[in-house]
Amino acid sequence: MDIDSPLRELGPIDSDALREAILAQDEIAWQEDKYRQEEFEVHHSTESIVLVFVDIAKWPDIVVNQEPGWPRLSKVALPLMNDIISRFYPPGGTVIRAMAAKLLAGTVISPHTDRHPSFHCGHRVHVPITTNPRVRFMIDGQPYQLKVGEAYELNNQKTHSVMNKGAEDRITFIFDYVPPEQIETTQAS
Repeated sequence: MDIDSPLRELGPIDSDALREAILAQDEIAWQEDKYRQEEFEVHHSTESIVLVFVDIAKWPDIVVNQEPGWPRLSKVALPLMNDIISRFYPPGGTVIRAMAAKLLAGTVISPHTDRHPSFHCGHRVHVPITTNPRVRFMIDGQPYQLKVGEAYELNNQKTHSVMNKGAEDRITFIFDYVPPEQIETTQAS
């Protein structure tokens, strides 16, 4: 969603339970859903554990499917998402995507904007799970270093990229929340 700045700091959150659950996942969990890596070239150097994902072929109908990560992570992800939504966004919307995304050490996500219409109407929230001093998130030409224990909203309509020059993988929990007024606008189109 095109918000009034490249990055909105939502502030401190308690992400410990989610962090522990994500870090406890077996390596095979990161390999079971390759849709993002195969469908979006910029995500080739990433791995994902997807909880829910919108069916973009049916857009503008909002059809959200539970994915393989749902049974393992939803119990800890839902309270965190609900807390962030209740503090910063109007109630009554829909989470159309939720996933843990890993950027492998020494790799990059090339500069891009999120183009599908579903990205224009949802608030894209990032919750860092792991990071290192050599990770840089670039948005609209400005570098940002996201911190564990904080939440952020990314303006995904601005050009953004991530580079991980560190020796450790970077993991972020990402979810897209479409508020009720955007759902009505989308479905009226």
